[in-house]
Amino acid sequence: MKLNYVLLDVFTTERLKGNPLAVVLKADGLLDDQMQAIAAEFNLSETVFIQKAQSERHAAAVRIFTPSIELPFAGHPTVGAAVVLGLQNRSTAVRLEEQVGVITCVIERVEKDVGLARFALPRLPEEAGHAPAADAIAGTLGLDPEEIGCGPYRPAVFSAGVPYYLVPVRDAAALKRIRLERRGWDDTYPSGRGAIYVFTLTPDEPGNDFAARMFAPGMGLGEDPATGSAAAALIGLVARHTDNGQHEFRLRQGHEMGRPSLITMQLRKDSDKLIHGGIGGHAVIVGEGTLNLGD
Repeated sequence: MKLNYVLLDVFTTERLKGNPLAVVLKADGLLDDQMQAIAAEFNLSETVFIQKAQSERHAAAVRIFTPSIELPFAGHPTVGAAVVLGLQNRSTAVRLEEQVGVITCVIERVEKDVGLARFALPRLPEEAGHAPAADAIAGTLGLDPEEIGCGPYRPAVFSAGVPYYLVPVRDAAALKRIRLERRGWDDTYPSGRGAIYVFTLTPDEPGNDFAARMFAPGMGLGEDPATGSAAAALIGLVARHTDNGQHEFRLRQGHEMGRPSLITMQLRKDSDKLIHGGIGGHAVIVGEGTLNLGD
């Protein structure tokens, strides 16, 4: 069995920046354990498998795997898969069937190998648990307890399909100084897979509103360069401190890793209720190849 695949860098227009992604095409013949093994072989934060959609109205079904588990939804695989299909089929919109639901992506071709994809969240973020105390969080990040919190933001747990502990820190300097202490991690972050999204406001960075870092030992990941599902969860917390109307925010991630990424977050509130959330970003194709899985 031979399968073609595409390698992309997502949430960036620059090759070898952003978050790497493998997209395996025409993967209908693969079993679950084969997809998991292939994702482990690529050893990227996520690998996407494109399969035939159940509905003729949809472009494809999408399966998303980290090196150790399958995810029901993830942002950078959604953007990357949409850009690949959009560029291949010269489409301006695609509907993707993911475990979290059907996602409609609007696509713009920027260059031959570069595209921009935006999508509305199939599930709006909701509070999904209770956050640990500030001193416990600080101990896992190598920070002081007084550095936990930023402006109106306090730690919370939200999910838009994948749960995250959302941890605001005082400023970008504190964000950069994080040094993980993995002992006691599971006790501090018992919900879901213990994934945390540490973020801060960036008032001194023109054209940018937030900065973030994501750590998920329970997903088989260390630090992730750009995490759309975490940004989707963050929309829920940001909406609490945002006026009614339409808003867009720019969030940088991955700078501390040398993989700078940019995610756009959109939200709309009406009568103090979040009624729309969206994620957007670029993706650039960096390579193509063939998997040889034998007979």
